[in-house]
Amino acid sequence: MRITDLLPRGVAYRAYERRLARRLRPESIPRHVGILVDGNRRWAKAYGTDTSAGHRAGAANVLEFLAWCDEVGVEVVTLWLLSTDNLARPAAELTPLLEIIEDLVGRIAATGRWRVHPVGCLDLLPAPLTRSLKEHEAATVDVQGLHVNVAVGYGGRREIADAVRSLLQEHAARGTSIEELADLIDGEHIAAHLYTRGQPDPDLVIRTSGEQRLSGFLLWQSAHSEFYFCEALWPAFRKVDFLRALRSYAQRQRRFGA
Repeated sequence: MRITDLLPRGVAYRAYERRLARRLRPESIPRHVGILVDGNRRWAKAYGTDTSAGHRAGAANVLEFLAWCDEVGVEVVTLWLLSTDNLARPAAELTPLLEIIEDLVGRIAATGRWRVHPVGCLDLLPAPLTRSLKEHEAATVDVQGLHVNVAVGYGGRREIADAVRSLLQEHAARGTSIEELADLIDGEHIAAHLYTRGQPDPDLVIRTSGEQRLSGFLLWQSAHSEFYFCEALWPAFRKVDFLRALRSYAQRQRRFGA
């Protein structure tokens, strides 16, 4: 029998967290973590409450998660909060969800510790939300702490299409011919027009709720990412779950291109 078996569950978990944290090495911490915060609706259903309560619980956990990332030295986090497909949800669910997201991003910015960068097709969002996201980005542009990409109205295929469109428009303005552009274009040119341009690609992508697919999240950027799938629904995702993901990442031998 382990000594932790004799302790109350909360005490045992905290002891386990400390043990996991002590074993992490700075060189094994991912620079960029992407996360699909999945399972809010199922969590709400399991607890017999409404969907909005699940989204609010999930939003509260986002702030906890960012603090954990900050604590271990992660530099960039990309949070997928709303996909382009989610925009087709019934208004009764979508409207409060958008309000929760707007409040969450405001709370992230209000910490004064983290830099906010919206990623996604903001033109698809209601104008007040788009304006709010851009205001929070401007207000935190000089913050030197954790860089937080908030993916709202985001779709991986849409991002790549937008990047190619931006590249074409840029070269059309320069007078570059199609033939010249065909000879010039490569992966680096497309990457320079992504929503996350200038940032390191995600080293680790986490998805909660037991689903084992990316659903279009960071399609281009995740080509060499390590993936970690967790059974916990997002509002129930704990620090110990995050530390386990980091442990799993640290134990892998990364192979680029193989």
